[in-house]
Amino acid sequence: MLGCAQTGTGKTAAFAIPLIQRLYQSDHKKGIKALILTPTRELDIQIGENFDQYAKYTGVKHAVIFGGVPQKAQVDALKRGIQVLIATPGRLLDLQAQGFISLKGLDYFVLDEADRMLDMGFIHDIRKVLKLIPARRQTLFFSATMPAEIEKLADSMLTHPEKVEVTPVSSTVDTIQQSVYFVEKKEKKDLLLHLLKNPEIESVLIFTRTKHGADKLAKILNKSEIGAEAIHGNKSQNARQRALTNFKDHTTRV
Repeated sequence: MLGCAQTGTGKTAAFAIPLIQRLYQSDHKKGIKALILTPTRELDIQIGENFDQYAKYTGVKHAVIFGGVPQKAQVDALKRGIQVLIATPGRLLDLQAQGFISLKGLDYFVLDEADRMLDMGFIHDIRKVLKLIPARRQTLFFSATMPAEIEKLADSMLTHPEKVEVTPVSSTVDTIQQSVYFVEKKEKKDLLLHLLKNPEIESVLIFTRTKHGADKLAKILNKSEIGAEAIHGNKSQNARQRALTNFKDHTTRV
């Protein structure tokens, strides 16, 4: 199956709920039956949280594995026995090479955010994973965009797929109101502080051009007593996760 839909349109539920139902009805055969491959630790954790909720009363067990942290807790979860594995490519291949993971009995393979996988240079890892899983399986391929190289990858993995497109490619979801302000560079900071005086703007996500710019802006906002945290690739995994958690539970406003 080939799914083309933007982030935030419910893709996780679209593949997780039918997967859980099928595994629930199949008497929980032993071993990993479904592999969900994602590009980042953050997405890994998010999908894991969704599975916690969706599979709560089913007895279908899952584990989340990713790099950047010690492997012991992840290996322990694998040893307890799971049907669904949610993983980033690097740690998956690492633990498989160490003999902790067998994908020989896999029935379902989900490649989530395939376009980001390619952007982040995971194509070789994806090919390595394909060699470890059975040729006879159901593959579910999800991507927010469909550039030529993604179509090529999809063609190499899928056999006569059903194609489901939820929204036109790269359009904005209806719930977002857009506006643009033309402002001199030196005045951007003041405009931002002015906008943030509005208490109705409870939760704010700001994109900056550079990592340094993100750190600098977070400092400026905190000086003005606006709770802000920066998140980017130079931060440790734990710092990034903490920033996301604080943002989710509204401890951090920006």
